Amino acid sequence: MRIAPKSLAGQLSLLLLLALAAAQGIAVALFAWERMEAVRDAHRDNAVLRMATVARLLDDTPHGLHDSVIAAASTELARFSLSGEPVVGETGTGERAAAIARDLSAALGVRAERVRVAPLWSQFLDDDDDRDDDRDDDDRDDHNDHDDDDHDEDRDNDNDGDRGDDGPDHGEPDWFTASVALADGRWLNVAVDPPPGAPAWGPAFLAVFLLSALCIAAVAVFMGRRIAKPMRGLAAAAGRLGRGEAVDELSEAGPEETRETVRAFNLMRARLDRYVRDRTAMLAAVSHDLRTPITSLRLHAEFVEDAETKAKILAALDEMQRMTEDALAFIREDMQREETRTVDLHALLDSIAADLAELGHDIAVADSERVLVACRPAALRRALRNLLENAAAYGSRATARIDRDDSELRIVIEDQGPGIPEADLERVFEPFVRLEASRSRDTGGSGLGLAIARSIVRGHGGDVVLANRAEGGLRATVVLPGAERP
Repeated sequence: MRIAPKSLAGQLSLLLLLALAAAQGIAVALFAWERMEAVRDAHRDNAVLRMATVARLLDDTPHGLHDSVIAAASTELARFSLSGEPVVGETGTGERAAAIARDLSAALGVRAERVRVAPLWSQFLDDDDDRDDDRDDDDRDDHNDHDDDDHDEDRDNDNDGDRGDDGPDHGEPDWFTASVALADGRWLNVAVDPPPGAPAWGPAFLAVFLLSALCIAAVAVFMGRRIAKPMRGLAAAAGRLGRGEAVDELSEAGPEETRETVRAFNLMRARLDRYVRDRTAMLAAVSHDLRTPITSLRLHAEFVEDAETKAKILAALDEMQRMTEDALAFIREDMQREETRTVDLHALLDSIAADLAELGHDIAVADSERVLVACRPAALRRALRNLLENAAAYGSRATARIDRDDSELRIVIEDQGPGIPEADLERVFEPFVRLEASRSRDTGGSGLGLAIARSIVRGHGGDVVLANRAEGGLRATVVLPGAERP
């Protein structure tokens, strides 16, 4: 099963859409990364601002309200607590921890030593940070028994450490634990968790993607059709030229490569026309000029006294005259440019059979539905008449039928004669070739009938094939391009 489109416009659209999907996939990854970074930065800045605000509020409120302030300020992502000693021993030497400490110091307007920050997960610290975290853990252990609040706070911090080791965002280096010295000597501690995961894309991004896909698909279809239109015209013109029809010069349109192709076709058509005209004109001139010496010889033959010799000379001249006339007819057929029309092939066969029946030939045409075919009617009629006449004359009786499928149609003409030797089945199509075993000279044939028939049929894009029948006789098959459905 073929999934890829066959047309140029379809293939171009598919390729552009695949390229768009790849580009948008990369854009999605970059956009998601940038968006997550923005969410992390905003979450960190919000945590720093919240901690500075809580620290100022605690400095400005009575001690009795501090527990309420801590409870109100704590959230699932930022948990505040008060203790006599800092949870963080020393600020880590890592760049991120130092940056957060500077931000806190600036927000609080205090000296840097009153702010201590350590990342929540030690595996992303350098060796000094690891030692600082170990020291922080020792400091927290030393102060576990100071009071119940401190004990609860340390347990919360231990839980935070456990969550940092086992949480789904294991490995995030941005999230931290911080301690800030208050005016009364106590320390405000905060444990900040990573922000909730933000979606990599939203409705706006999907809308932009769909709009881009539709715009690119529309442009691809437009460009594909613009490119394909002159190519389809070129293919149709080439088909008509191959069938011997007159083809006008094509207009050059489309991209440069397409214009160059059409230009080359126009040049080829002009050269072929000129070559055929020159060749046929030369042959016509030669055949026409032969009439003069034949006529002169005929006049001289009349002065021959020996009756037998005179009869032989006149018979030879008559033969030469017939061959010259047939050659001229063949050339005229080649030079003639009959207009193409759509005709009913079955009706054409019936009319030919009726004409030959009046001359005494026995020809039967099998019944068939209408078969419409675009052709040069007079030329095709002559080709079929030559084949039917030969079959009836040399095979005593001829039959004709029309077979067709989606790609081509076949006119099958059969006779009941002696047939033709296998070695001569192709040779009989050569001009002036006659087979003595099956084609008598008494008929006056010059050997051009089959040559003319094949030339005409090939000029319609088809061919004529001869074959001996197993039950005896000869079968001539005329193959033409697919016919129109009535």
